[in-house]
Amino acid sequence: MATRRPRFAVPVAPFAASLLAQQEVGPRAQVIADQIGQLLPGIAVVVYVIEDQQNPAWTPRATAGEITVGDVTEFDSGTLGAVAANKTFMQFEGGDLQREEYAHLDIRRTVTGLAYVPLLLDETLFGAIELVNCDQSFPEEMLETLGEIPELSTHAIATALSYESERNTSLQSISRVAQMYDLEKVFNSTLEMDELMPIIASKCREALSVQAIHLWMVKDESELLLTSRDGEDPTVPEEASQKTGEGIAAEVSDSGEPLLIDDPDDERLAKRNAGSAEATIFSVMATPLIAHGNEVGVLEAVNKLDGRPFDEDDLFFLNSIAETAAAALHNASLMHAERKVEILETLVKVSTEITSTLNLDRVLHAVVNLPGSVIPYERAAIAMEHRGKTQVKAISGMTQINPGDAEVDRLRAILQWASLAPQAFMVTRHGEEVDQERPETREKFLQYFTDTGMRAFYGVPLADEEGRLGSLSFESANPDFLSEAHLEMINILAAQATVALRNATLYKEVPFIGMLEPILQKKQKFMAQGKRRKTLTLTAAAAAVLFFAAFPVPLRVDGNAEVAAAHTAQVQSPVDGVVRQVFVREGQKIARGDVLADLEDWPYRSALAEAEAKYGTANSEMNRALASNDGSEAGIQRVQASYWATEVERDRQRLEETHLRALFDGWVTTPHVENMVGRHLAVGDTFAEIVDSSRAIVDVGFDEQDMVLLRRGAAAAVKLEGYPTRTFRGSVDIVSPKSQSDRDTRLFYARITVPNSDGRLRPGMQGRAKISAGWAPVGFVVFRRPAMWIYSILWRELGW
Repeated sequence: MATRRPRFAVPVAPFAASLLAQQEVGPRAQVIADQIGQLLPGIAVVVYVIEDQQNPAWTPRATAGEITVGDVTEFDSGTLGAVAANKTFMQFEGGDLQREEYAHLDIRRTVTGLAYVPLLLDETLFGAIELVNCDQSFPEEMLETLGEIPELSTHAIATALSYESERNTSLQSISRVAQMYDLEKVFNSTLEMDELMPIIASKCREALSVQAIHLWMVKDESELLLTSRDGEDPTVPEEASQKTGEGIAAEVSDSGEPLLIDDPDDERLAKRNAGSAEATIFSVMATPLIAHGNEVGVLEAVNKLDGRPFDEDDLFFLNSIAETAAAALHNASLMHAERKVEILETLVKVSTEITSTLNLDRVLHAVVNLPGSVIPYERAAIAMEHRGKTQVKAISGMTQINPGDAEVDRLRAILQWASLAPQAFMVTRHGEEVDQERPETREKFLQYFTDTGMRAFYGVPLADEEGRLGSLSFESANPDFLSEAHLEMINILAAQATVALRNATLYKEVPFIGMLEPILQKKQKFMAQGKRRKTLTLTAAAAAVLFFAAFPVPLRVDGNAEVAAAHTAQVQSPVDGVVRQVFVREGQKIARGDVLADLEDWPYRSALAEAEAKYGTANSEMNRALASNDGSEAGIQRVQASYWATEVERDRQRLEETHLRALFDGWVTTPHVENMVGRHLAVGDTFAEIVDSSRAIVDVGFDEQDMVLLRRGAAAAVKLEGYPTRTFRGSVDIVSPKSQSDRDTRLFYARITVPNSDGRLRPGMQGRAKISAGWAPVGFVVFRRPAMWIYSILWRELGW
């Protein structure tokens, strides 16, 4: 082996120009290889580049001649290793070399000579030019032919590497920005905490290209819980927790600072790997999740997939991801807290409703219907035990239960089975599998779910110290419809419902007994009277019965009345402008088309004048063109005249719209409308509100027991407190299809239309109204309500 330095003295201006025409390493290396191949015919050329000075390796980027090279060659082995060690021109005779020393070359011929020109700049080795000769050794004059090519090649490769490094850095930055945008969009796509945490772990692992991502959430001041993991990490079990001093995540949580461990021999990694036989953790980084100054958790990344340890750039990227993840988790926690508040408010509402009354039906319907505002069930039901039998007493969305209905019978059978359960239970169906241990239970609910279309059943037995009352159930077609917060609410609701149902049941029995006792006393007193007194009493009773059964009287339904606005409209500005003058006051009566106010119109007058002027000019030009027999110009001006005629019409319309007019006869109800002077109104802004005065609507609330007596078109009479001596007459226009709660009763509303040509009836007036329901016997009119009450009591007791 011999070493020497060649002399460079060949002009290379065309070669330099070819190098400058390329910017990247590959093309420049190919120019170098091709140039040397032309200068040294029959010589194979390989240009190697060292792309990473921190982890150097010989990367072949260009070849010339008949030769093939592998992708990457080890830096310190063979002939190239000698060049790396000496950093000088080196020449080898083929006979002095073993085949293993140039094993990186895939060549079939015998090598007679190898030469290497290092690409060295400021003591930094950027690559090398390898010359392979299979015919003879390199003569001295052949090597001198290279001239200044190595020096120019060194500068060209160095600058190309710098250019590609800067470009790759920019591309990496752009890629990171795009990834952060995608992460932020995905993280903020949901406010469901259970859905968000797996998304954060999965997306972080995808963005960082790591073996595993752990998401730890703060349980209390000294403990973290592993709530989500994506990837494999045998050192951390599922549902793990860490307290202070127990692991890397706890260390980061306590310090509040990011942590990077890039040394595989770190004692913290050794301790972690010692807990698992399969563990090969060589690098870890973790950062706290902080939102609005509060720590919510820790994000931990384990092992890069490329086998290299984490660096500061990776930690910076993890910190950026953590900021977005913390904000998303904070938003989800706020949403979770709001739902808890909503659940508590609903629970208070239900509790207030069922404890404020002893009416059994009202308690039952409140329990199955009111929780539906926060619990996403499709059907709730209550079954109660009565004389050893289970009866379905209430189903959500149903005002009346039909015992013969097949759906009700199926539900009754399930609720009867559920009432025997010692505690609350959940049965779900995912796919074709029913989640229950006992085969009998699985078979029962598989058939039930198939028949009803439901996929989840949650049953709660209702029992107290006095015994079982029945059971409460919730069903849904979604097997995962209940969260932990929902289950807590149902358990509290079941306890409150048990107490309320027990009280209502006891109260229902007391009035029935109290009603029978006075009847028995009256009977005993009657039997103690004489014969003549009994006859007179019976005759009077018969006459009274005949009177009540046959004598007709008007039947009316009465209720509290309130006047509502028949038609309310808002006068809105059709154009943009400032209110110049107001012509009305609050409470003033107006007619359709009256001007209520004017807007500043000088911009619209100016626009109209301009359009009229241009319209006149276009007409004049058209006439002039016609007079001069210029048909082409006349046609152009005719189009212009048509356009400006349209503009004139539009500007006139806009000018007219500066007058705000009444839409119909009525009153102005906006307070202090005169103070609108000087206020700017955008298009669509409301100037005032007016109420129709031609007719009035009176809303009358009546008990639900009277609903069957009401008919559309029935005559009605209204007495108002403001006009105690006057009766206003109208007719029923609408009977509301849905009731509303009013303290302990349910009210339906009838809407009565009353003529109001003189404008006496104004919204908000209150009074009393009576609606005619035809003629009926006195007994029906007098005893209708008591009879209905007695009938309901008997039906509940006997259940026919």
